Amino acid sequence: MSKILIIEDDISFCKLLEKFLTKNNYAVSIAFSATEARLAIQNETFDLILTDLRLPDADGIELLAEFKSAYPHIPVVLMTGYSEVSTAVKAIKNGASDYISKPFNPDEVLVVISNALAMEPETDVEVNPVQKSTKKAVKESTTTVEYVQGISAASKKLSEHIKLVSPTDISVLIIGESGTGKEIIAQSIHHQSRRKENNFIAVDCGAIPKELAASEFFGHLKGSFTGAISDKIGYFEAANGGTLFLDEIGNLSYENQIQLLRALQERKIKPVGSNKEIEVDIRIITATNEDLREAVKNGDFREDLYHRINEFSIHSPSLAEREEDLILFAEFFLEKANMQLHKDVIGFSKEVVTIFQNYDWPGNLRELQNCVKRATLLTQGNFIESAVLPVEFFNKRESKTDSFSLSENEKEAIENALIKTKNNKSEAAKLLKITRKTLYNKLKLYDIQ
Repeated sequence: MSKILIIEDDISFCKLLEKFLTKNNYAVSIAFSATEARLAIQNETFDLILTDLRLPDADGIELLAEFKSAYPHIPVVLMTGYSEVSTAVKAIKNGASDYISKPFNPDEVLVVISNALAMEPETDVEVNPVQKSTKKAVKESTTTVEYVQGISAASKKLSEHIKLVSPTDISVLIIGESGTGKEIIAQSIHHQSRRKENNFIAVDCGAIPKELAASEFFGHLKGSFTGAISDKIGYFEAANGGTLFLDEIGNLSYENQIQLLRALQERKIKPVGSNKEIEVDIRIITATNEDLREAVKNGDFREDLYHRINEFSIHSPSLAEREEDLILFAEFFLEKANMQLHKDVIGFSKEVVTIFQNYDWPGNLRELQNCVKRATLLTQGNFIESAVLPVEFFNKRESKTDSFSLSENEKEAIENALIKTKNNKSEAAKLLKITRKTLYNKLKLYDIQ
């Protein structure tokens, strides 16, 4: 199977071309800049290079000359707009095998590539086996935690922080809006740590009733309370030697915060109903979508626990902050949806790409993933078109303050906010623009369960 390197800074077009060539039995790698291309060609052997004439960090003609000088056996095909055909013709005189004009005719692409490969002798150079195994390991690890390496400044900063903190045992607090992939970040830290061979246990603190928190965290013995029909291992013991991820930690009651702090300080737990202490060796990663410093100031969150879990903080950027990564994530979710739904959708129409780029994505990556999966299911052809997108993409969004105003009917507004956030009280308080403490007081006032 011939291996092709595509160098193109238009992400949506690049991904589209990658899928087209893959479907036609070519192995494809992509680079969004000349810098990425240079790194790729150092680590892998390619049979053909397909490069755009205009790149953000290099001139296509100069890059052609560079590659033909260093790798004369690899044919290079240029991609150009119609207005640049004369430049492409000149490039052929400088060593390019051929050129393709945009927009492409699929049959023309296959013919040009086939001819370029036939013109050049096959290379017998083998990729360094160590490099091959390393790349495979990285890919498998990335797939396991579904971590997408973005190209935006926010994504690069996030990746840098993950890389720095992963090998340590420092407690990490991940801060970000709902749907930004905080658990994926936590998994990525775990899989790059020395604890990666042991368990990663994820806990949604918002889903644990405060009366059962001690049992859930530390376990219990049979008969220790009504309903304890058998012994239970708690999250701390299950994560022993590995990583315990506590999502939405701000939802824990004050009493549960005290229990958690004691366990983190002493690194010992006592199951409910037991007199025996169990030593645990775990790394703590926590996440929140609220400002815990404000919660500390308001007396809703213990300051000593806050400092215990926040030895290092990581910002999980919203999709709005990762604008350049939008199509990368969309393509990733499309690939996932194709596998899950046994579909073979190639990509997104230009109209859909524009709609995606103009939408504000309040639900962040979670909303994007759900949207792409639904659209993939509904798509009958090769491309996702605007007709299969949800109606909210075409309606003016109603503001949260209008939808969840307390001025008219408090009880109904609170109930609607809880439904909207699936009973996540921190999120509901945000929608209502009140503190979590105020929300709890109003829940008691209106007897809302």
